[in-house]
Amino acid sequence: MYKGMTLNKVRVWDLPTRIFHWALVAGVLGLAISGTIGGNVMVWHFRFGYTVLTLLLFRIIWGLVGGRWSRFGAFIYSPQSVFNYLKGRGKTEHSVGHSPIGAGSVFAMLGILLAQVGSGMLSDDEIAFAGPLTRFVSNASVSLATNYHKNIGKWILLALVLLHIAAIVFYLWRKHNLVGAMLHGDKELVTRVPPSRDDAASRTAALVVLAACGALVFWISTLAAPAF
Repeated sequence: MYKGMTLNKVRVWDLPTRIFHWALVAGVLGLAISGTIGGNVMVWHFRFGYTVLTLLLFRIIWGLVGGRWSRFGAFIYSPQSVFNYLKGRGKTEHSVGHSPIGAGSVFAMLGILLAQVGSGMLSDDEIAFAGPLTRFVSNASVSLATNYHKNIGKWILLALVLLHIAAIVFYLWRKHNLVGAMLHGDKELVTRVPPSRDDAASRTAALVVLAACGALVFWISTLAAPAF
């Protein structure tokens, strides 16, 4: 693919971003399994939900202060850029981090996951489990959130996950290994681009951000009405 070209190895995905990615995969899988089983396993469904919310909050903050190619500013594209990319006139920097299409998938996934977890916080199965925020809204709002969480949001999320997997397979067929880069963090590129910062200081900062997000989500979990 790059025969005769000099390749430059660049750190694109910093360690916090990579850990976030695979932790989110595990968390969503845990949510899907525990939600399908139901019953007493719903205790774990809530735990996975809190974990995913923590990860999402972390990613939002990390999207502002994280490594160069993990920041949202690196993959917010204009409609014209997306149009040109679809017509095969993409720029070289589109192959570094998230492409215009990949960026759309990322933002859609973050938004739908936030909606799914948020609606879960407002849901009530009217049997034994209720989200921690149900007592702060009306019964009508709880009913709407529960319906979205159980009957709408999960199918939208499933469709996005399948689309994400299809994109990975497609790029793998095109000799572009997206999974490998998300494992070790590096890409071999024809062009020289600035790498993402990925040192002890940035990783420590990521831990602080994650801890703060975890503390906030833990506080939210304590808002649930006590069981009698």
